[in-house]
Amino acid sequence: MDVLELEHVSFAYPGGQQALEDISLQIRQGEFLVVCGQSGCGKTTLLKMLKPELTPHGQRQGVIRFAGQPLEALPPRVSAGEIGFVGQNPNTQTLTHKVWHELAFGLESLGCPSDVMRRQVAETASFFGMQTWFRREVKELSGGQKQLLQLASVLVMRPRVLILDEPTAQLGPIAASEFLASVYKLNRELGLTVILTEHRLEEVFPMADRVLMLDHGRKLLLEAPAEAGRRLRSTAPDHPMLAALPSAVRIYQELDTADVCPLTVKEGKEFLSRHFLPYGEPEAPAQSITDERPVILEAKEAWFRYQRDLPDVLRGVSLQVRQGEIFAILGGNGSGKTTLLHLLAGPREPYRGKVLVEGQKTRSFAKGSLYRRRLALLPQDPQTVFLKKTVREDLREITRLMGTPESELEAMAEKLGIHGLLDRHPYDLSGGEQQKAALAKVLLLQPRILLLDEPTKGIDPGAKEQLARILLELQQEGLTTVLVTHDVEFAALSASRCALFFDGEVVSQDAPAAFFAQNHFYTTAASRMARHLYPQAVTCHQVSQLCRSHPKKREEATA
Repeated sequence: MDVLELEHVSFAYPGGQQALEDISLQIRQGEFLVVCGQSGCGKTTLLKMLKPELTPHGQRQGVIRFAGQPLEALPPRVSAGEIGFVGQNPNTQTLTHKVWHELAFGLESLGCPSDVMRRQVAETASFFGMQTWFRREVKELSGGQKQLLQLASVLVMRPRVLILDEPTAQLGPIAASEFLASVYKLNRELGLTVILTEHRLEEVFPMADRVLMLDHGRKLLLEAPAEAGRRLRSTAPDHPMLAALPSAVRIYQELDTADVCPLTVKEGKEFLSRHFLPYGEPEAPAQSITDERPVILEAKEAWFRYQRDLPDVLRGVSLQVRQGEIFAILGGNGSGKTTLLHLLAGPREPYRGKVLVEGQKTRSFAKGSLYRRRLALLPQDPQTVFLKKTVREDLREITRLMGTPESELEAMAEKLGIHGLLDRHPYDLSGGEQQKAALAKVLLLQPRILLLDEPTKGIDPGAKEQLARILLELQQEGLTTVLVTHDVEFAALSASRCALFFDGEVVSQDAPAAFFAQNHFYTTAASRMARHLYPQAVTCHQVSQLCRSHPKKREEATA
């Protein structure tokens, strides 16, 4: 039985921008559908069109039916209760101050009887293990708890369809895994229909019954996960979304074998063991080489709390960043990573210890001089960077401030692939497009030190690879970059050094090969899959190269 049906659906925003074109699709009851594609391909637009209260303003063609009924004819009570929606940012979805009230709010709005409401709230809170924080303030929760709360507040209304728009965008790898495991359990144990968009396909790909891939608003493919990977490579061998496929699929596709395509780390590990030999004896993790470059950014025993009577967020942090490094800081939600970045940027100061930029205390810089061709910060929410009605006006303001010709603006837009976005309002862009436009604005400030807070949030893997290339090019030009990220693959691809941040302090740091080889959770899927054969390989490309050099003989592989 089809719970949702789309017939030749197209959508254009005011001004004529075409977001979707001729989408036809049937979604079965109980199906797990993953929707993916490059930033700006129309994923979020498609999902919001399935929820009447969130349908964007614009011109729609075609028909959307829910349980056989046109979507626009659904009674508001049915739409609110039976079609659940969870977005990227839990902070923008929270409506109340207490956890228990957030859970009950939707049922209250539907006029649910008190006894029914209490039972459903209690059952849902128990299912998600929320008993220990049921009566806490929402603002006290971690990012993972807030997102789980949003999921629970939708599930408490017993929807037939659950729509999730990049729900793990702001979560660390461990919290993201736990959240997705909860969603998968709901699908498998309750038969709940799940429609999910994600850029991180590593975990959701094996969960899916089908994968819908969009390309510039059109349906590129709709297949089972294993077939989707095969078909994408055969029909579009240079498509940027190939970089988004799970590590097991990408490694399999780079190696010429007739075996079944693996989807998970477990299957990938078995696949590698069948076909490839280990690279000699397992090596000890590589030791960091002494770096003689000057220290350009430093924290010395820095302690920080937001208010005198609140607990410390940073607890004696010490780190050194050398000129020309790309230094990646990883860690869980609420560990203090963003606070540390703001201390390094200068707006905040430690109450004990110090922060030095180019050997000078941040407080000693004359007003504004710290940020003129010296240091720039791109915050986690790129919308806070924009002040004008178009991207072009925002970037032009920076060129005027810096006294540089407008040709610099055009060159930067070309470099970041945002030339087609220049005349659009920043708030009309997708999350990934906003991220790239905001980065362009920050880079036009010509900083020597660039601080990035979750720079890959909301952008597709092809754009991530492009961003990594840009950072590496800028590194060659002498730029020093410090980035806070949940994206372990991006850190492995781009960083010179990685650090693990926990409980307000740096607990370990090393070169990517050594750092990820020693971690079990904060590491790449490629490392988990291949470390029994190649301990130092942490990216798909490194694993594939070693596999080609160490194949088993045919009779060994089939034994």
